[in-house]
Amino acid sequence: MRFGKGLVSRSPVVLLLFVLSLFFCTGSFAAGGHNAHWGYEGEEGPEHWAGISEEYKACSSGKSQSPVDIKDAAGADLKAITFNYKSSRINILNNGHTVQVNYDEGSSIEVDGVKYDLLQFHFHGPSEHTVKGEFSDMEMHLVHRDKDGNLAVVGVMMEVGTENEALSGVWANLPEEKSDAMTVKGAVEAEKLLPKDRSYYTYSGSLTTPPCTEGVKWLVLKNPVQLSGEQIEAFAGIIEDNNRPVQPLHGRKVTGKQ
Repeated sequence: MRFGKGLVSRSPVVLLLFVLSLFFCTGSFAAGGHNAHWGYEGEEGPEHWAGISEEYKACSSGKSQSPVDIKDAAGADLKAITFNYKSSRINILNNGHTVQVNYDEGSSIEVDGVKYDLLQFHFHGPSEHTVKGEFSDMEMHLVHRDKDGNLAVVGVMMEVGTENEALSGVWANLPEEKSDAMTVKGAVEAEKLLPKDRSYYTYSGSLTTPPCTEGVKWLVLKNPVQLSGEQIEAFAGIIEDNNRPVQPLHGRKVTGKQ
């Protein structure tokens, strides 16, 4: 990546946005993007994240953390999410915490008049969000960012059923070990990763991995998509139980007719 000659003379706001663009374009969102090592079990597990690094304090002290259990949602007729997804090359990596696909530029969603560009999608198994206390077999997160650096994440529940052909190219190239991003043969169409009915729940939450930064707009689709048992087992054979436990709502409301 080439750095502009005038970067050092720009305003602090521009510098901040530039650093954020580097952070997210490298796919660091799902991995936390920090040096302090964390995991999902033992002394590096979720209950210890806040003590691993000062940067991870929000994982314990934050009052708007994710994921959450979706129950007793406040009924509302939410405006439909506008999905403007194009196909992308399969830019895939295993960051040690999940399998992630960095999406080519040019795809976005629009929510309440705000455009968010699609950066990447990744997976958790079992699901991180629960619905009335029930887990799904897996959950996919499609991560988006608006022009001001604000994040919106579309969560898609995934359950055992028929083979998911839209993910066949991704699953054929699942990296078995931690790896840098590599572009493999084939393409993926994010539009085909979604259920036909795209009604959703929404709430204000956080990253579900360190540093657990808050201010994330969550859009959890109500309807699941399916994966075959073999596909679920293939992911679990590489990444096992990478779901953060549900967090207290602390007075927040999840909106969307239930």
